[in-house]
Amino acid sequence: MKPTQSPRPKADKRSSSAKRSTGRLSALRQFMRERPVLEQVYWFLVRAVLFLFVTSFGAVVVLKYVPIWVTPLIVSRWFDTFGTDESSHVYKKWRSYDNISKEAALAVVSSEDQDFPRHWGFDFDEIQDAIRENQHRKRPRGASTISQQVAKNVFLWNGRSYIRKGLEVYFTTLIELIWGKRRILEVYLNVAETGPMTFGVEAASERFYHHSAAELSRNEAARIAAVLPNPILLSIRNPSNYVQRRTRQIARQMRYLGGQKYIRNL
Repeated sequence: MKPTQSPRPKADKRSSSAKRSTGRLSALRQFMRERPVLEQVYWFLVRAVLFLFVTSFGAVVVLKYVPIWVTPLIVSRWFDTFGTDESSHVYKKWRSYDNISKEAALAVVSSEDQDFPRHWGFDFDEIQDAIRENQHRKRPRGASTISQQVAKNVFLWNGRSYIRKGLEVYFTTLIELIWGKRRILEVYLNVAETGPMTFGVEAASERFYHHSAAELSRNEAARIAAVLPNPILLSIRNPSNYVQRRTRQIARQMRYLGGQKYIRNL
């Protein structure tokens, strides 16, 4: 009988991979030590990224609970009045979600983002449609959700760049996870630009309808929503034919969605 031979030990692929990774890490450390200026820049960037993440995360947590009185857009509009004949007075009043007519909440959802109760911050179908349409349009059509608009208005500056768009994605994800739909909609109703130097539906309602946002009718709420795409050119007080037509369209959409029950469980 032949003696049984013990099987040869098989090479551990994971061990070899770990050794290669350790070797590369050691080489990187040696490379950095030989270039002290590069090492300082590297650690500065690491600390800066960690600082920005912690502060931005903390800001999102805090703003889940406190009213938002000032946004970059408000400051920008205020600065724009310098050196002009325009009034620098800002019309803005914070109102809790419970003290705003649900017709206003339904109107902005019907007009701006009908999938708001269901998506997680991004409407990918709308994004794809906008990309296709913008290949043939002179003026690009946006596809931002209410969540994206809130992230942009509260945390970011105006403008178009890949950096700002990337930060918009980051903050949109954070507020979806931390704030939830009800708080996002509450903030939108309070910070959205609704007219010249006018922000939020409470300020718009008092300034143009002479009563509080809690008393907004369906048509009044729909007209506010109708001017949101361009509240500087489109007027609530003196609605153009376009605004009147858009108001009727939004009111119909509010009925088609089933009325206030569409947003009842936010």
